[in-house]
Amino acid sequence: MIKGRVKGKIWSSRHVDTLPAGALLEVEADGGGRLIAFDPLGCADDEAVLITQGSVAAAYFKGITAPVDAIIIGSIDEKSK
Repeated sequence: MIKGRVKGKIWSSRHVDTLPAGALLEVEADGGGRLIAFDPLGCADDEAVLITQGSVAAAYFKGITAPVDAIIIGSIDEKSK
């Protein structure tokens, strides 16, 4: 799993038909680097999240072949500052 923070939404007016409904978010991983992850949870900008990649991410979509390599699987609860 990868821990990261949402940096913004990726907008796409055209995409493949098998991409499920949901948001694509740009996430900055702890330790640097950015990736694009599918968001089925409705996460917000600057929210801390957990991401999984590869076959585990693709297996989330039952009955369809979705072109998704990274998916947000959890929102990390943070203490108030």
